[in-house]
Order: sequence, then structure tokens, then C-alpha cells
Amino acid sequence: MDAPTTYYEQGTAAERWARARLFFDAKEYAPAAKVLHALAAEVPEQLAPRLLLARAYYHSAQLSRAEEELRAILERWPVEDYAQLLLGRTLERQGRAGEAAPYLRLAGAMAGEFPG
Repeated sequence: MDAPTTYYEQGTAAERWARARLFFDAKEYAPAAKVLHALAAEVPEQLAPRLLLARAYYHSAQLSRAEEELRAILERWPVEDYAQLLLGRTLERQGRAGEAAPYLRLAGAMAGEFPG
């Protein structure tokens, strides 16, 4: 096994998860994404690291990466309402409001918000 190249990659999965959360909570989204990228690849069947990775990408303005991760999440977990909402917001930030609308409507409906 190759040696870790940075401290981001060192430690157990639990230690890296805790490190990523610390970065994220400190609004250090790009370093959080570095930690989470490898962690999410190790455990693709777990939603939490992948969703936090998408959020870190979104908040660090890595919108293409956020979109890619959110689409992968929704392919596996189509009823994940927060991923629907975040994908809609990500598309809006890219100036793609037309593409965002269905995701935002679906997220609203999943949250019990229906147009009056």
C-alpha cells in the first residue's frame, strides 16, 4: 500500500471523517473536500460522506464536482430530498435555472411543501 502523501489521508476512516467534519464546521470547505473525496471513494455505499463531500464542493464553489457527486447520489438514493435540493441550488448557481426547477420542486414536495 502506498504511503499517504498528506496528512489529509492519514488515519483510520473514523479519524478522517472527524477531520473532515472539523474542516467543514470551520468553513474550510476545500480541505474538507480533499479528505472526503478519498473517504467517499473507500465507502461508496455510505451516504453521509458522499453528501458532505457534495456540500463541501458546493460551498467551495466547485460546482461541477458538486453536480457530479449529487447526480451519483441521486442515482443510488433517488429519495434523498436534501440531495435533490442541493442539486437544484447547484444548477441555479451555474445559471441553469430551467434544469434546476424540477429538482427544487421535487425537494419541496418531498418536504411537504406544495404550491398553494
